[in-house]
Amino acid sequence: MWTLIGRTAMNMFQPENSDFFFMKAFVKLTDPLIRLWKPITPQFLLPPLVPLYVAWFFYLARFYLMPYLLGYSVMGMLSFPLEGEVAAGIYAIFNR
Repeated sequence: MWTLIGRTAMNMFQPENSDFFFMKAFVKLTDPLIRLWKPITPQFLLPPLVPLYVAWFFYLARFYLMPYLLGYSVMGMLSFPLEGEVAAGIYAIFNR
């Protein structure tokens, strides 16, 4: 997800076929995912925004699917159970 967002951000400043190392790496890492999502990608999207569209699906999976698969009972808007577990662990470590 973050690589797709990084590719979108870097694409604002340089073309996808740039010789810059990080842009080459982001394109190489994300092109297979973009090709996988091509059948459900709307044609009206501007090509630089397609990686952001694909990243949105990863965000949705992380927000809704992962808590369901991990057995959390709270779902939906403003409930980040994974981050809540991390915050509770940090709180337990520093408040002994």
